[in-house]
Parts: sequence; C-alpha cells; structure tokens
Amino acid sequence: MSKNLVLTIVCHQGYIRHENEKEYALQNDILFGSIIQTYLPLLNLFHRLENEGVNFKLAMVFSPSLCSLLDDEMVKDQFVRWLENRISLGEAEVKRLASEPELLKNAESCLLKAKKDLIDFTQTYSRNLLKEFAYYADKGNLELLATCGTYAFLPHYGDMVEILNAQVEIGLYSHRHYFGSNPEGFYLPFMGYTSGIEKVLRSYGFRYTIVDIRTMLFSENTPKDGIFAPVRCDLNCSTSLSQASLVLFGQDSDTPDDIIGENGFASNPVYRNQGKDIAFELPADSLVSANFIESGMARIPSYFRYWNKNEEIYNPEAALAQIKSDADSFISSKNEKLSAAQECMQGKSPSLLCVIDAKTLGQEWSEGVDWLESLIRSLSDSELSLSTLSPLIGNQFSLQQINPYPGAAQGNSYGEDLLDSTNGWMIRYTRKMSERMVDLSDRFPNETGLKVRLLDLGAKELMIAQSGEWAKMIHDGDFPEYAEKRFREAIKSFMIVFDALGSNTVSTEWLTKLEKEHVIFPWMNFRLFSPKK
Repeated sequence: MSKNLVLTIVCHQGYIRHENEKEYALQNDILFGSIIQTYLPLLNLFHRLENEGVNFKLAMVFSPSLCSLLDDEMVKDQFVRWLENRISLGEAEVKRLASEPELLKNAESCLLKAKKDLIDFTQTYSRNLLKEFAYYADKGNLELLATCGTYAFLPHYGDMVEILNAQVEIGLYSHRHYFGSNPEGFYLPFMGYTSGIEKVLRSYGFRYTIVDIRTMLFSENTPKDGIFAPVRCDLNCSTSLSQASLVLFGQDSDTPDDIIGENGFASNPVYRNQGKDIAFELPADSLVSANFIESGMARIPSYFRYWNKNEEIYNPEAALAQIKSDADSFISSKNEKLSAAQECMQGKSPSLLCVIDAKTLGQEWSEGVDWLESLIRSLSDSELSLSTLSPLIGNQFSLQQINPYPGAAQGNSYGEDLLDSTNGWMIRYTRKMSERMVDLSDRFPNETGLKVRLLDLGAKELMIAQSGEWAKMIHDGDFPEYAEKRFREAIKSFMIVFDALGSNTVSTEWLTKLEKEHVIFPWMNFRLFSPKK
C-alpha cells in the first residue's frame, strides 16, 4: 500500500494591465515580481529535474487572468524593460559596494540572477512561459486544473446559475486556449463551495474539485476516511450515471501554517528578509541615476535584498542548509499523518492533499522554490509517493457519498473577509450587474455589429468586477485605493454599455479605446450569460 502526497500549486493574478508604466509601476510590479520569484524559478526547477532524470508529479492551477497577462505582448515588453532597469541598478550597486565584500557578494548574486532572468525569459523560454508549463503537463509531470474566468467567489452568486455557468465556461475555454487540453479538475477560487456548484461543474465535464477540510468534515454524513481519501457528492438529478456525481478532495488545513504561519518554515531568521529592499533604503537620486526609476516616479521593489530576517547580512549557505532541514520536517510530519490514517483505513492507500499558494514559493518566502526542490528530491528516498489527483479517483462510484457543507479556505473558513465592513458595499453592484447582463443576453440574442461589441465588452467588465481579488486587496490593505478604483471603473463601463443599449447610441471612440485596454478574453461571447433553455 502506498502513501500518496499531492502538492497543488495555485497561481493567480488579478487583471492588472496598464500602458502607463510610470503611473502604475507599483501595480505592474505585482506580476513582474511573481515572474522572477516564482514562475521562472519553477520552470528552471522542472528543467533541472528533467535533465537529471528525477521524476516529479505536481498539480497546478493557472487563473485565466494570469494566463492573459503572461500571454500579452505589451506586458512582456514592459517586463523586459523592467528587467533591464534592474540590471542597470545592479551594476551600480556592485560599484557602490566594492569596498564592502560581504554586501558585495549579495549584490553580485542578485545581479547575476537579474541577468539570468532576462536570458531565461527572452531566450531560454522565448517569452512564452505558458508553453513551458504546458510541455510538462503533456509529459505527465503536471496535472493542470481549470478555474473561474476571473477568480470569482462563487458562493456570492450561488443563486444565479447563469453567472456560475459563465465563470466556469470561460475558465474552461481559457484553459483549452492556453494549454490545449480538457482538464478533469476544477479549482474553486478560495475553495468557495455552496450547494449547487457541483451540478454546474459536472455539466461541463469536470470530474473533481478541491474543497476546504470543513466542507468535508461538517457534511451530514462525515467521510469515514476523513480527508485521506476522495469522496463524491451526488447531484440529485435525473441524468446518466456518468454525470451523476462530482468527486471531492479535501485539503490538509495545516499546510499553510506549516509554511508561512507564525512559526512556519518561512519565519526562520536565516532566510532572506523580503521586507528590506535597497530600493527603499537608498536615496531616490541614486535610483534615478542608476536608470532604475524615472524622476518623480514612485519607488518600486528592486529585489536586491541583502539581509536576513534578523537584519543581518544574508548568508545563502546557511539558508540552503535550513531548506534541507525544513523539507525533511515537512515530509516527516505528513508521513506521520498518513501512517496514522493508514492504520484506520483497512487496507486502503491514504492520500494527503497539500494546497500551496504560488505567492508562498518565492514571493512571501524567498527560498520557497528551493524548498520545493529539496522536498521533491527527498521524496525520492521516502516511503511517500508524489501523486496527482486524477489517478487517486479510481472508480468514482465506489467512493463514499456525502452532502458537502458550505465553506471556503478563506477568512474563518466561510470567506468572511471577502464580504465584511471593508468591502461589503461591492456585492450589490456586481449582483445588479449580473442580473442586467443575464437580461441583456436574453433580450439581444441575435444582434450583430456594434451592439455585439458593446455586449461583449459589458460581459468583460462584469467578469472583471466579479474578481474576488479586488475585495481581498481592499480587506488586506494591499493597494486598496487602486482596487476600489479598478472596481468602480468596471462598474462605470458596464453602466455606459447598459445605457447605450437602452438609448441605441454609443461612442465608437470610447468603445474602441476600452476594447484595446481590456484585451482579456478576446473570444468573449456575451451569450454565455444567456439562460440555458
């Protein structure tokens, strides 16, 4: 009997795209920082493992908004210029620290990585990161799950089946577009589940999804194997046997705390201090003279970071030694859980699903990808087996049937932080927009020409407004003014579309301008919001 460990990495980015690099430098940096700290290092890791013949199995989720940005030529050009500016700053830093050998060593290391990032992005991967991830999916190393079109918190629209259908269908279409495959699994944003979602997912051919531990354990009939085996939820509708249930996997709720909790691995003082960046330490004139930023421009992170969490000079050798220890500790703790479960499961092989936010790997924890590499390599000598999700299902109709409990892996397990006193005002706008979009799609089913462009744009603006990212940014205090501004812009644009359709007048200049700004979902068809008949 094997003991299976499933690592699922969730990659998401709100749709933040701006032509004005100077005004929105900080917002653009959210994506650029994730590329150099997470996505490039992950691809480099996969190539190393492949070249050395190390087998690995991971599940990954890429949100459509992230895919759209990674595939956008304007964004790629901005990213290359951003990398070149970092290299220019790094070269100035090497000169500045010539008489401080310990700091110089870190500056040279950061500069070397910046130059390698540019080569990797432009030459090694030909500016197409999604193609590289798709390659490893085709090889069987990665199992890619689809997710919602704009990472909407679906329980907020649980009574609006047309909205659920549109978010799921656009997510599915996006996955096919970027990865050329039909996924078996669907990742619920924030793991937000409410009754009825299973019918929508199954109607689009998905076999399984991932839910929070409480969604499984608080069900009316508690799973006898806990979260260590998949279960299924019955659709309670007259349909063929092959469409009659959706498989559920429950996540290990301890994994986030193990990694980035108060006493998690990432808190170890030997690791790099992500909050102490030279771009916020040096005089602004130094950054301007190094061609890192323009005069009058807001400071942005440089990712030249020379200190550890104790604010001592960073020692990469000490961090590397700690990484190996932390990887072994993670394996030991999960093996202990699986061994205890195995004793109670009467001959069945237990599995444990660990969901990891991509931000953890490199962004919140600088050494996160290195830790993942150590983990994968150590597992080759462990009694645990890395697995993806689909092979663990087997005959889904032999799985225990449950009635899942509504919940989420957000807030205190019910997504409270996505609808509280800081952001609760947003939901009334998106629900009203949703009602109007469904009505418009039903009233104008056969339109052509300019009206179709208007309706498609309205559908895009609604999708953007529905992104759970804005509410989360406002609640967490991460660029809350920007998130509110971006949300209100989507609302305003939708209302202009709605009024234009009602008055039968439209500014083609305004329409064309917004279409060029919001190139997400070029295949958008407003009829996705039509009631299914």
